[in-house]
Amino acid sequence: MRAARLIKMVLLLQSRPSMTAAELARELEVSERTVTRDAQALSEAGVPVYADRGRIGGYRLVGGYRTRLTGLARGEAEALFLSGVPGALREMGLEDAASAARLKVSAALLPSLRDASRTAAQRFHLDAPNWFREPETPALLPAVADAVWDDRRITARYRRGSGERRQEVERELEPYGLVLKAGVWYLCARVAGRDSFRVYRIDRFTAVEPGEERFERAEDFDLPAFWEERAEQFARSLLRAEVVVRLSAEGVRRLPYAVDAGVAREVLAGVAAPGVGEWVTVTLPVESEEVARGQLASLGAEVEVVAPASLREFFAAEAERVVRLYRG
Repeated sequence: MRAARLIKMVLLLQSRPSMTAAELARELEVSERTVTRDAQALSEAGVPVYADRGRIGGYRLVGGYRTRLTGLARGEAEALFLSGVPGALREMGLEDAASAARLKVSAALLPSLRDASRTAAQRFHLDAPNWFREPETPALLPAVADAVWDDRRITARYRRGSGERRQEVERELEPYGLVLKAGVWYLCARVAGRDSFRVYRIDRFTAVEPGEERFERAEDFDLPAFWEERAEQFARSLLRAEVVVRLSAEGVRRLPYAVDAGVAREVLAGVAAPGVGEWVTVTLPVESEEVARGQLASLGAEVEVVAPASLREFFAAEAERVVRLYRG
């Protein structure tokens, strides 16, 4: 346990100019006193860990010290080769760079671990796009990816709106990160000169011109957290209508499979589970009445629409049609 922690400490210090005791304690999930003891143990073992005293002091490695990857266990080595998504790397134009990196890592591993790339690839594969949908790689994705890696501003033209309201808009953007969601690429960026971040679909870009100027990234920007928040906001923004329904016990159980699972959990929170023959009434946010028709139809006789009246009348008429169809 301690040996693994010491290796991780060396790798952390190797990847950064210096780290405070508090930062190391947080990363290693130990106390600052343990960090002090571990640093002393590394120093006694010949690893040149130096402690800078003072308010802004910390720990650092002296003399450009580097360690080889001989401390990797088999599971760690195999996980390393799973960290990339081959299809996504290829679409961003990084396949050659990723291949070269894997070769260099393989060469640094112990001989007994050099088959890790093959064993991992034989056991795990990620296919991101949805079924029945041919993925299309946006032609401008490699240019955007280059700008993201280089922290370089871009001037982008993109399509906004649809139909008669469709128009092209030009913006100077600071591209912070790329997200691949269900086979669709998105850019999380900040409009130059503004504080707020926005999300753009890459396939709606019609032109991308890299600039000469680099931008300074906001250190507190967290791409996964930002995407999770925006994705939740987007999903909520679609729920612009409400329906009131009665659910049987089976209807309560099946509701998360008929509508968004998060919405179902929120609606059912605090609702006592109905017993056999009992029903509960809830108000359900939906995208529209038309969408609700398809969602609630999957629950069959385990749901009764109370309101709006138009949706209730639709299901009553639909039920009569089904009865006529099956009774011929």
